[in-house]
Amino acid sequence: MTSGNGAPRAQDISIVKLVPRNERKVAKKYSQRIEASLRAVGLIEPLIVFPLGDTYEILDGCLRYRILLEHGVETVPCLIHDQRDGFTSNRMVNQLSASQEMRMLRKSLEELDEKTIATALGMQGIGHRLNKGLLTKLHPDLVKAFNANKINLLTAKELTNVKQDRQLEILKLMQSCNDYSTTFARGLVLKTPVAKRTKANGKKSPWTEADEKKSQLLKKLQEAEQQQDFYSGLYRQYTTNLLKTVIYVRQLLGNAEVKAYLTEHHAELTTIFEQILENTEG
Repeated sequence: MTSGNGAPRAQDISIVKLVPRNERKVAKKYSQRIEASLRAVGLIEPLIVFPLGDTYEILDGCLRYRILLEHGVETVPCLIHDQRDGFTSNRMVNQLSASQEMRMLRKSLEELDEKTIATALGMQGIGHRLNKGLLTKLHPDLVKAFNANKINLLTAKELTNVKQDRQLEILKLMQSCNDYSTTFARGLVLKTPVAKRTKANGKKSPWTEADEKKSQLLKKLQEAEQQQDFYSGLYRQYTTNLLKTVIYVRQLLGNAEVKAYLTEHHAELTTIFEQILENTEG
């Protein structure tokens, strides 16, 4: 069930009508962390659900659902989707991603101070998790995509290596290809002309890292070529030595007197010589 423009519809739903699916066990520290955030600032990220008869199947938010159920919450803010398959191939979110956590903290700061939130989450501080300077480096359309969870935190950081007009170009390419992965974004960043790149400010730029990886790869290829040359030369030497040995053995056994003497006094050696000729000539 969606709104007129196709977007998920927000609705408060009785918790008894919610049914989790494919629940997974998660580390206790993640559960405690999300529980602490719910106690401190309430439910910021609504559950994603799908209508299922008189109930609603939880597509995203099973862990939050369990915590709310344990605390006796009666109604839960939800986003109702009319499509279920879109979530099938995605990993169910049983813990907050870095992007979700960042948005949660930013929204929490509208009502609470940093110290209160940090205490509730069991942290010394939350400043390092807010990435305050990140969003100022992004094009407004990218900020919207980030807030809509289309691009993750790692991708957003990757795009700060290029200027905002280039960021918008990359975003449009990601939208047209329907590929918001960090790998795809990094590939487009690396293709960015020098004029549209931002300054590294002391840190390694993607292009520096790419050049270093290229140099390392070339070095490994050179080492492999050297080893190939070494073993090729060794093989040629062994082949030459074997050929000389075969010629010598053939001459020995071709001499009737020598062969008779070897057969009488060195029978085992004669057998070996005959095997050499048989294996090389057969």
